[in-house]
Amino acid sequence: MYFYQPSQGHGLPHDPLNAIIGPRPIGWIASLDAQGRRNLAPYSFFNCFNYRPPIIGFASSGWKDSVRNIAETKEFVWNLATRELASAMNETSASLPQGEDEFAFAGLTPAASRFVNAPRVAESPVHFECKLSQCIQLTAADGTPIDTWLVLGEVVGIHINETLLENGIYQTAKANPVLRAGGPTAYYTISDSHRFDLVRPDAR
Repeated sequence: MYFYQPSQGHGLPHDPLNAIIGPRPIGWIASLDAQGRRNLAPYSFFNCFNYRPPIIGFASSGWKDSVRNIAETKEFVWNLATRELASAMNETSASLPQGEDEFAFAGLTPAASRFVNAPRVAESPVHFECKLSQCIQLTAADGTPIDTWLVLGEVVGIHINETLLENGIYQTAKANPVLRAGGPTAYYTISDSHRFDLVRPDAR
């Protein structure tokens, strides 16, 4: 077994943490700043944390534009990143000057939301409209603050392209979602050919 202490470095060509915890869903987060200027950015530390009410969240290394905007406006939109949109999603990771529009930079179309002012990515087949629940600065085990921020939002509206619903069941693989893997460039998609099913055991 290879062993290392993260505080002492991993001693490998690339930090394996991201590859082990993966592939990870992408938080493609749209927001507005206080002046109404659009922002769109992907975050690979993203997931769903509660069912009812639905709570999703992403972590940002540093107080980036997305975090600042959401802290100011208390809302954001998550957009599903698909294989077809992977290049455009990657374009929105560029470090643009504050206030510059990543929608325009990546050639994407902003679409109006129903319950929040933040726009949706019209080309994406699924969107979650979210209201800010918590914005938490992470700390180390000894309580030392870390320059990483966990943004949690309650999902107040969900848009799903109806082609992804079969007999009312959402078809995960049909959406062709993009998932982040380890290393600086690795991504994956999923396929029904890799699906398997398990039934939860009865309580004992």
